[in-house]
Amino acid sequence: MAELPAHFEKQLLRPQMASASLSNSKPAAAQLRRFALATGILAICFALPSWQLFRFAVDSELYSYIILIPFISVYLLWLKRESLPVSTQPAWLVSAIFLLAGLALTAAYWLRFRPGLASDGYLAIMAICFLLFFYGISALFWGTQTLRAVAFPLAFLVFLVPIPQAAMQEINSFLQSGSALAAAGFFTLTGTAYFQNGLAFQLADIRLEIAPECSGIHSTLVLFITSLLGSYIFLQTPWKRALLTLVVIPLGLLRNGFRVFVIGQMCIHMGPQMIDSPVHHKGGPIFFILSLVPLFLLLFILLKSEKGGPKTDWETSKTNA
Repeated sequence: MAELPAHFEKQLLRPQMASASLSNSKPAAAQLRRFALATGILAICFALPSWQLFRFAVDSELYSYIILIPFISVYLLWLKRESLPVSTQPAWLVSAIFLLAGLALTAAYWLRFRPGLASDGYLAIMAICFLLFFYGISALFWGTQTLRAVAFPLAFLVFLVPIPQAAMQEINSFLQSGSALAAAGFFTLTGTAYFQNGLAFQLADIRLEIAPECSGIHSTLVLFITSLLGSYIFLQTPWKRALLTLVVIPLGLLRNGFRVFVIGQMCIHMGPQMIDSPVHHKGGPIFFILSLVPLFLLLFILLKSEKGGPKTDWETSKTNA
């Protein structure tokens, strides 16, 4: 039998490569083992800052969600296990950009940023360096087609990075101002007498002030992450995904403003001592759960409107289970 020309043989093999997945491709399985080995070596190099980041997240009320981020990312990849396209041709340019950026940031830390850097700043730089190297390794072992398919699970790992203190102050300031505006709206709608001075509210015989620790940033961050996951797993249309994610901003402000309003009403009708009640100091999870109700309701409406469209990774995973 005559041999096929080389260029014609490549054309025949290309569709087969595109349709293969990690679960049924031996070359891809071998590539996965090599990738796992390289990732393991990278993890060993960053073992100390990774352990420090873990301890930081355990001891922090704000960043406790960091512990779950790698597991969520792995789960998102697992959802794609049957449909993930295999492309083992390295994306050299992408890999070089990430690896060089990681080397540059590492060098900048040791030469410039290290003296006097706060612990959260150190952990943020180390987390960014790790991610840059990890993205570079990913592009070194997997091609563009595979990287595009796993772009969201990889990008989701960005939540491993603690927010810089300067950015945190700006976010807190925005949330405080927005919460004060929402609380003023609730007081006005209910006919409650109050005097507002910036972030402070003078009620009948109690003064409430929205401090930075009362901005609701932890709940808002978790709500934002929840909306991102919900939009990615259950929705396909880009504008619907964006809507579900962006609605978190007004929802978070309304939730925190409503919390201030409830505490104010309790102080008016039950006594000023209610400022020290569990609703104030430990009521965050209750109001967070309440804010999930409209978020999931919107998700349900958007999900209903997508019936008949292409299957999501979650639906594909259920079908193959």
